[in-house]
Formats: sequence, structure tokens, C-alpha cells
Amino acid sequence: MRDDDLCYMSATRALDLFRARSLSPRELLAALIDRVERVNPAINCLADRYFDEAMAAATRAEARYAGKGPRPRALEGLPLMVKDAQRVAGKRTTQGSLIFQDHVDDVSDPQIDRLQRAGAVVFARTTTPEFCLSGVTHSRIWGVTRNPWNPEWGPGGSSGGSGAALAAGLTTLATGTDIGGSIRIPAGACGVVGFKPPHGRNPDGPPANYDKFNHCGPMTRAVADAALMQNVTSGPHPLDHDSLRARVRLPLRADTIKGMRIAWSVDLGYVEVEPEVRANMLATLQVFRDLGAVVEEVDLGWTSQVDTDCLYWYSMMEFGRQTIWHRRDKAHLMTDYALKMADAIERGASLDDVHRPWRRAHLMYQSLGPVLARHDLFLCPTNNAPSVRAEHDPWDQGFTVNGKKADPEYGWVMTHQFNMLHNCPVLSVPSGHAATGVPTGVQIVGRTWDDRTVFRAALALEAALGGWYTEPGKRPALG
Repeated sequence: MRDDDLCYMSATRALDLFRARSLSPRELLAALIDRVERVNPAINCLADRYFDEAMAAATRAEARYAGKGPRPRALEGLPLMVKDAQRVAGKRTTQGSLIFQDHVDDVSDPQIDRLQRAGAVVFARTTTPEFCLSGVTHSRIWGVTRNPWNPEWGPGGSSGGSGAALAAGLTTLATGTDIGGSIRIPAGACGVVGFKPPHGRNPDGPPANYDKFNHCGPMTRAVADAALMQNVTSGPHPLDHDSLRARVRLPLRADTIKGMRIAWSVDLGYVEVEPEVRANMLATLQVFRDLGAVVEEVDLGWTSQVDTDCLYWYSMMEFGRQTIWHRRDKAHLMTDYALKMADAIERGASLDDVHRPWRRAHLMYQSLGPVLARHDLFLCPTNNAPSVRAEHDPWDQGFTVNGKKADPEYGWVMTHQFNMLHNCPVLSVPSGHAATGVPTGVQIVGRTWDDRTVFRAALALEAALGGWYTEPGKRPALG
């Protein structure tokens, strides 16, 4: 088997080969490390690396498969990259900021701890913008991360390093966090799979676990791989009182979706959508029709006020206000976009605005809720433009989408609406490519807490398309 085929191998396939002892965890990890050295300089998606200790862990996993020691665990020996905003015990977490360049954590966040306890091997960290503030991935500490499909374009953010690493074949599994779309934006822009579970499905560490709009989840190249990770990480945790008591066992194989009822909207009633995104969305809907699903366009009645109120949530909660706190003593270390965020909050928001996102979420669900009562799922694009330039300024007042002026931060994504509707599970999957080569994606939105139906639909779509990275012609042209 070619090394590149090893690097793009699904996690479920790797586990099968590990168990059959026709592939070793050391062999897979070595192939990935070699590819990192060859490919990453062109896309710059990695932060810290732990290759030596990861190889030692892969050696221990290999012994388990050989019957020496305890039995292999659920994710035994699978290579994993962790976003540089999630704690890993004994490692630094910079959050993409020079402010935290020397910060080392004592404990791992619950999601990461569970993945490691299940046998996943953490061998690198992936890049993120400062404090995960944006849908771009560039920072003073790590530089500019680029899209493997076209380096002139960005991978999205804030989990952009994870999306780029997966698309480039640098890891088998990756993690992300999602407060305004930070898993799904890069999943769409990089052509990978990203899951935003309902809030609390995956336990998280403080203070993110207290934020109802925050979610941590898996990023992969195959739907079953995301389900594999979810089946390990979901469930109550003694250190997270927001974690859900119920656990959901997700399917790993495609099944019929004949008769499934799917509602859809290309523009949510108010979003400017680029033609290639629209065309790829409609083509995806046709695949669902061919699979026997009943597909119906709906009007949610949403307006641009959704985005206005979202900005108040973004600013007024801890997530946005941290820019003000850090600026007091560390402004000289911060990025321009973080400093501009602090200025905007102080100029344009007050404590009286805290209620706006909660009120808006309620109003939005008055139309989405009845739609989901009549349908099993709702579909819309992930991003309304394939991506933005790698060096994109999220405060660029001249930014346009489809030739029309748009908000430079939220104007090209369609994800934050479902952070406000935080109990809906949402899976982003690839829908095609733009003329630039940059991928596009669709969001599969489920009824509150109904993760299984979301994965059923995604598995059926993936099977009908023959997978997204299953052969060289479906992968970026990299070294």
C-alpha cells in the first residue's frame, strides 16, 4: 500500500487492519509523520508536535494488538491531532496567542481525556486564530494557515488547522471546538466532516462548558470516523455539570433513508449565496432524492436581524469580552483583529444587550421547530462562499460576497445560527468544489438531541458518493 493511501485511510479501516495485524500503529504514524514533514510547510496547519512520545505510544498499542498486555481499546493506536485551544495535560495550549506561549495545562479537557483513554495517540496540535475569535486561521504565534486545495485561500476557522490537516492527509482524526461555526466552517472550506453536537453531548472544560453556544466535537474525513469518536466522547462527566446524562450510540454503516423527510433552504431567507455553493447544494439534494428521501424547500422567515443579535452574543459573553481583559496588560502581544474586537465591544455593546441572542434564538425556533416537527432534517449550505483568502481581514469593510457588500466575519458563513439554536445537532459534509478548487459543504441539521438521524443521512450520502477521499483523484494535489 502506498504511504499516501495510508495517510488518507479511514479510522474504521485502520482499526480493522490493526486487529488483523496487517498494519501496525507504528507504520501508520510513521507514514503520517513523514507526510507532515513533506507537506505541512506549504500549508502551515500545525502548532506543537510530539512525535517521539507518540511513537512510543504507538509501540505500546502495537503490543496490545499482538496480545501482549491489556486488550486493545476502542481507538487503540489511531493518530489524533488536537486543536491548540483544548487542554492536554502536561502540554502547552496557546489558544493561538503569544499571551499563552508558555502556558502548560495540568489536566486534559474531558473530550481529549476520553479520546486518549480510548487509545488515540495525540501526536500534534493544530492551529487556530487568537482566542478562536474568527473564521480565519492566522495569528502572530503560528502565522498563516492555508487551504490544501488552493493555498491562496484559507481553511476557515477557528478549527482551521484541524480541517487543513485532515484534507492534506496529515492525520487520521482531529478535534475542534465550535462557538460560531468553528468546526463546521473549516469542514466546509476544507471538504471534510465536522460535527457540532448538541451542547453538553460531549463534556468540556471550563469556562467553555458553561457557554450554551459552545460545543466540542470531532473532525474527520469519513462520517463513520466521526461517529466512532462520538461513541467514545459523549456522556456525563463528573467535572462538567452541563454534560448530558443520556448517551447516544451512533451508527457506523449506511442504511436506507427511503421516506426520510428533508426540508431545505439555500439562503435561510436572507443570506447572499454564491452560485457554486448553490449549485453544489442542489446537487446534494438530488442525491438524497435518488436515495428515496422526500425533499421539500421551506421558508423559515428569518431575517438579517439574526446576524445582528448574534454579534451581541459574541461580544457580550466571556468569549468576546476576553479581548478587553487581555488588552489591559498584553495589548502589545495581541493580533489586530483581537484588538479591534475589544474596541468594537466597548463602542457598540452594553450589558443591556445580553438578552438579545437568547430572545433571537427563541424567535428563530418558532419557525424552525415546526419545520423539524414535520421533517426529519433541515439542510442548508455550511458557508455561503467557499472560503476567504488565507490572509483575510475579518474587519475588512470592503468585503463582498457574490458582488455585494457583506459582513467580513459573518457574511460568508451560515453556521452561527445553529450555535444560537444550540440543542440541534449539526453535521457538515462536503458538497463539491468551486472553480478555485476550494470545497463547499452542506449542513445536516437535526431535531433537538436527534444525533442518530443526522448520521443516518450523512452515512447514506457518503455511501452514494463513494466517499470523499477514497482515491487519489479525490484528494488535494500535494507533495
